[in-house]
Amino acid sequence: MPETSSVAPLRFQVTSAIGLAFDSLRAHKLRTFLTLLGVMIGVASVILVGSAIDGLGLYADESVSKAFGSESFVLQQVTNAKTRTEYFNKLKYNRELKLADERYLEQMNSDSTIYSPYRNSTIDTKREDLTSEDTTVIGSAADLADIRDMAVTEGRFFSKTEEQGASLVAVIGDDLKNNLFPSVGTPLGRTFKIQGIDFNVVGVLERLGSSFGNSQDNVAYIPITTFNRLFGPGRSIAIFGRPRPSSGFSMQQSLDYTRVALRTKFHQKPGEDDRFDFLTPDAIRGFIDQLLSLVALVVVPITCISLVVGGIVIMNIMLVSVTERTREIGIRKSLGARRSDIMMQILIESILMAFAGGAIGVGIGAVLTRILTAAFGVTLRVTPVYVFMSVFVSGAVGVISGWYPAFKAAKLDPIVALRAE
Repeated sequence: MPETSSVAPLRFQVTSAIGLAFDSLRAHKLRTFLTLLGVMIGVASVILVGSAIDGLGLYADESVSKAFGSESFVLQQVTNAKTRTEYFNKLKYNRELKLADERYLEQMNSDSTIYSPYRNSTIDTKREDLTSEDTTVIGSAADLADIRDMAVTEGRFFSKTEEQGASLVAVIGDDLKNNLFPSVGTPLGRTFKIQGIDFNVVGVLERLGSSFGNSQDNVAYIPITTFNRLFGPGRSIAIFGRPRPSSGFSMQQSLDYTRVALRTKFHQKPGEDDRFDFLTPDAIRGFIDQLLSLVALVVVPITCISLVVGGIVIMNIMLVSVTERTREIGIRKSLGARRSDIMMQILIESILMAFAGGAIGVGIGAVLTRILTAAFGVTLRVTPVYVFMSVFVSGAVGVISGWYPAFKAAKLDPIVALRAE
């Protein structure tokens, strides 16, 4: 019973304070809107920045999946060097990977892992009087399509038989198709020139778009045997691999078996560093996540400065409001209102303004995110973390901004306040 009697007056005080706060805000609509503007812009900015950072993460994940596939890894002489010194040290220490190393891995781990050699060269490709500049010509095994989850929309990928026979066949990207076969219904069965030699188009890949600013569709895949005849054996190759579906292996298990096999071939002792580098999609995603976290750590606090400015505006307006209502506060105090009642009313008014600005800002940020996504085709996504952070910060701004004006109002002497004009 005592609990009920103590809760009821408090509830009445709060609801009365909220009602008075709403009346005050409604009485000065334009001033309230202009006061909220700073918080609205600040919150909308945080939402937009958060959406952009999260969108960059999604874009990076998609790009990594397109470049690697979902469960693949790549071996190379050097793949990840943080500094120039580290790069040259690895270049001296690590072994050049050859086609013989890929064949050795196939012999040792064919039951558990699918492998493909990988080489590339950037040259102009031609068909009649048409030229596609800076086409990436890639030499690989027929299994690369399975390793990297490559989708073929027209025709097929080249076969193992064509790989073994060094056939002059190519699977092309969508940009290369548009550049060299603009007015042709389908390029299948037609030819174009690489290094002056005619290649027959057997397939067209699904459009991938760009990855970090580089087109992934101005590309031609040819058998590695054909590539070596065209460009020579080269010094070092990359080797793509992924676990064979029937093996039940995870990517990490497949990579471990691969490392053991290569270390054995290179006669490495236990405890020695690998004499080759490897890269997995998870490693790239981890690096990108670290980079985006660093960007968020720098950019988001800078964006929140506008919320601080909004808070200063709220504090200024609340001080003006207290000055305007000095006589009203004196009347309320003379009629028995306590300091806590006055403080509660001013604080709630400040918090309501901040929360209202925050809520409207979240809405504006979400709408702008949708507009930018539709207009520019970028990947932006509003995340609950940034919504919660924006609303929480705007609420905190309301409390902090309203505290001093509320304290000043509560300290007013009722006699002096009643004399105010």
